[in-house]
Amino acid sequence: MHIWRKTSSRVKTPIALTIGNFDGVHRGHQAMLKRLHEAAKKLGLPACVMTFEPHPREFFSPDQAPTRLTSIREKLEYLIQANVDRVYICSFDYEFAKIAPEHFVSRILNEELSVRWLLVGDDFRFGARRAGDITMLQTLSAANGYSVEIMPSISVNDKRVSSTVIRQALINGDLTTAHNFLGRPFSMSGRVIDGDKLGKKIGFPTANIQLKHNRPVLSGIFVVSVRGAISSSPMTPLPGVASLGVRPTTHQNGNYVLEVHLFDFNQEIYGQRLQVDFLHKLRDEEKFSDINALVRQIEKDIAQTKNYFMTIPNAHNSSSIYIAH
Repeated sequence: MHIWRKTSSRVKTPIALTIGNFDGVHRGHQAMLKRLHEAAKKLGLPACVMTFEPHPREFFSPDQAPTRLTSIREKLEYLIQANVDRVYICSFDYEFAKIAPEHFVSRILNEELSVRWLLVGDDFRFGARRAGDITMLQTLSAANGYSVEIMPSISVNDKRVSSTVIRQALINGDLTTAHNFLGRPFSMSGRVIDGDKLGKKIGFPTANIQLKHNRPVLSGIFVVSVRGAISSSPMTPLPGVASLGVRPTTHQNGNYVLEVHLFDFNQEIYGQRLQVDFLHKLRDEEKFSDINALVRQIEKDIAQTKNYFMTIPNAHNSSSIYIAH
């Protein structure tokens, strides 16, 4: 897959394109990408995706924008899995935000990208102040040399699949709904970094995984499956228990940390990139009276987690892809 940081390509080959933020690359997105791949193959065109960095809501109101379900790296990995040939990552800034809808079509879609087949969702809006809509896309299609197809929304259990619904499910600790809407377990990935070694001191060594931001979409204590710890076999999943939170018993700085304790695992993995699949929430994070009380609770968490894997033997063999090094 080729990744372009600008829309103007050197080779003016016609393309099939879909446009969106694709946060989470959930089942609705997956349906769009499948349809894109089918149409592109039939028409003999490259299957291409246009997405935006940063997310427009992060640009306009960074303090109020929702936490992303996937980092840009994770999003690209999922697009590779969906057989996308090319991704255009548009830098969303003031200049881009000011582009009139008509100019977006004539200049970017036609002149710069040579779009010949376009797929958009049924709620698609574009251009300055989101003034462009599907009717405008269809009206301008003939003059700009493309055909447009509208993808209907995807529903699961009579509820429309969306990043917003998935995000709220994760906030509520409802990993089952998030899994159903994503089509895979919710996951986070990052490199193992040096921590304060507290887990090792109290008998429960953990891998401290670097977070992209200090406002994750979920928090608490979780049953997890982890890939990437075994360097010779990175796809092999390992069962474990994870803490994602501010560690109120031992820390006062309020910074979020993702720590994972892997069972029967004693290898140095600093610098390795792990993918953590969240399978089940055990409890919310809480502040204990002292370290001994914390240790007793960790022992209970580990016992519950091992019982979970005994009850569901193949749970750690989750279907989420591994985010490669």
